[in-house]
Amino acid sequence: MKDKVAWKTVPGGNPIVYVKGVRAEDLPAEMNIPKGIDRLYAIHGENGEPIALVGDRRVAFTVARQNSMAPVSVH
Repeated sequence: MKDKVAWKTVPGGNPIVYVKGVRAEDLPAEMNIPKGIDRLYAIHGENGEPIALVGDRRVAFTVARQNSMAPVSVH
């Protein structure tokens, strides 16, 4: 049985996740990112575990909120 991750939460109880812009060229070739896409946005849990990768920063924040998470930006 896996240990549950203890997430940090914001007032209201939603876990904090981090949104970070990543360059497509920095991702593994196996991901087969289509040509012409230079930047993507990763959503990570507080422990650094990747949760999602999307093509737009606004979408990353929306996805997090729709899944009852509190997104914050990482620069």
